[in-house]
Formats: sequence, structure tokens, C-alpha cells
Amino acid sequence: MNGSKSPGLAGFGVLKNTTCHTEKKISVFFSIIFMTVGILSNSLAIVILMKAYQRFRQKSKASFLLLASGLVVTDLFGHLINGAIAVFVYASDKDWIRFNQSNILCSVFGICMVFFGLCPLFLGSVMAVERCIGVTKPIFHSTKMTSRHVKMMLTMVCLFAVLIALLPILRFRAYQIQASRTWCFYKTEHVEDWEDRFYLLLFSCLGFLALAISFLCNAVTGITLLRVKFKSQQRQGRSHHFEMIIQLLAIMCVSCICWSPFLVTMARIGINEGRSKETCETILFALRMATWNQILDPWVYILLRKAVLKNLYKITSGCCGVHVINLHMWELSSIKNSLKVAAISESPGSSKHMNLQPLSSMGQ
Repeated sequence: MNGSKSPGLAGFGVLKNTTCHTEKKISVFFSIIFMTVGILSNSLAIVILMKAYQRFRQKSKASFLLLASGLVVTDLFGHLINGAIAVFVYASDKDWIRFNQSNILCSVFGICMVFFGLCPLFLGSVMAVERCIGVTKPIFHSTKMTSRHVKMMLTMVCLFAVLIALLPILRFRAYQIQASRTWCFYKTEHVEDWEDRFYLLLFSCLGFLALAISFLCNAVTGITLLRVKFKSQQRQGRSHHFEMIIQLLAIMCVSCICWSPFLVTMARIGINEGRSKETCETILFALRMATWNQILDPWVYILLRKAVLKNLYKITSGCCGVHVINLHMWELSSIKNSLKVAAISESPGSSKHMNLQPLSSMGQ
């Protein structure tokens, strides 16, 4: 597919070059552990999110839960598909020439690596944007951000990630078997063609862009909530916003820590035309760091829930010898309040009412 190479041998060029040798038993152990823990963690998170969605499906939190469920489902399938292929490769003693004559498995592996890498980052940024709109524009959010719109957003994000993953195939560029012979990705060795560099830089730039959007939107959301907290004594309906922003901040921190090494490594390879000093072991370490993102994501929803946070607060306060204050009820006002505010704002003489309670719909 690439130049004069035949399609069947397009992914095997790296096998003729210097390869890095990894301990088979340790590598198989890591792959099985990562896949098992990831599947169990994401499955548990899906159950928790689905139950929460059934409870709040008519409220503003439903859109956040729907996006979070899409993120966790993506992580689950990422562990299931990529993990299964990796274990098969190890079980076959990494003999790609024997089981990948037509380069189909390597292409599927590469497509899945790109898709399940970018899609969670995109979904994290979309969740941050959704929460930012929900806090800063509550009336617009409650009337326009319906479940149908959220599902359309999920579909568009997935289709965009699929397009990026299929781009090399559409351009007749084969995914390459990497130096460790355990996974497939864009060409990372002896990168000379501008198009090979473009794919590496595109992947890195999109990943960093998603992280930047998440950081910006979460910062705006957090600042808005803090301003409301200090300016108003009204607490009703605001606790679930703080719960979700804590979860978003945790997702953003986990994504930055786990993905930054891999994104930086791919960007350096693309900029330096494959002549960077990144070794096979460095790339594998960065890849395993990125894999941890899909393991830690579901635990954000498992651990950072309101019930768990309240118990942790009580335990911490008790251990520190501080009197535990009575936390206000974690009340979630329904969407009707936002609709009432919208109706009042459209009626004559509503400006006085809105001036008295400018943030009355913040709970939505």
C-alpha cells in the first residue's frame, strides 16, 4: 500500500529493522491484567451510571450521565478489542508473518488504537463543554440540551474519531507493526514522508486540543460555581453541579497524566521525522501510561459520587477532630424550575424578578 510495497507486506517493514525485546511473560501478564481490570472496572461503572440515568433521566444531569456512559462504554470496548488482539499476538509468539499475510489484523489493530485513543479524549472535552453550558446558560441547557441532542453529539464524536482512524486506509497508507512487534500504529521509525509525519502530528494535536478544551471549560465552570457560592446563600440544586465538576476535573487530570507522555512522544517523532531519541521501551512505557487512562476513568464515577464524598468528608473530619457540620441535602431540582424561569423571563415585568433572582435556575 505504501509506495511500491505490496499490500500483504506493507506492515512488515519494521520487522527487518532493529526491534526491542520485551520479556514475554511480563508483557503477557501486563496485557491480561490491564484487560481484565479494565473490563471489570468499566462494567461496574456502566451499571452505576445506568442506574443514575434512570433516576435522573428527566433532569439536567441526564445529559452528563449519558455522555459519561458513552465514555465508559468506549473504554470498555477499547479494553476488550485491543486487549484481545494483544493477547492473541503474544500467544502467537508475535509471528506476524504467519497470521497476518494480508495485513488485515494490523490494520484493524491500528484503527482500534487510534479510535479508542482519541474518542475518550473527545468525549471528555464534550462533557466539559456540556457542563460549562449547563452552569453558565442553565435556561438554554434545560430547554435545548435534550437526550436526542446528546445522542447526536455522541454519534458525531464517534464518527469523527472513526474518520481519523480510517484516514490512512483511505489514503492507501498501511498501519505499521511497531518495533516491539506487539501493536500497530502509524509509522514511527524512519519517518521520511510528509504524510506519515502528518498522521502523527494530527493525532497529537487533536489529543492536546481535546485536553485544552476540557481545561478551559472546566476552569470557566469552576469559577462560575465559586462566584455563585460566595455571592448567594441559596444552596438548593447546586450540589450536583459540584459533584459533576469534581468528576470532570478528575477525568481531566487523569487524561493529562496518562496521555501526555504518548502524545508528546508521537509529536516529537513527527516533528523530528522519526530521528528523535525515543526508544522502543520509551514508546511502550508511554503506551502503557495511556492504557491506564481507560482503567482509571471508570473509578472516577465509582469513587467520586456524592454518597462516597459525604462519607469521606465525615471520616476525614472525624479523624482530624473537627466537628462534622450537617451537610445540606443533595437536592436535585427538576427541569420544571428552569422552564418556569424561562416563562417568567418572557413575560412582561420579568426583568424585576430576574434581577432579584438572577441565579435562581443555577440548579438546572
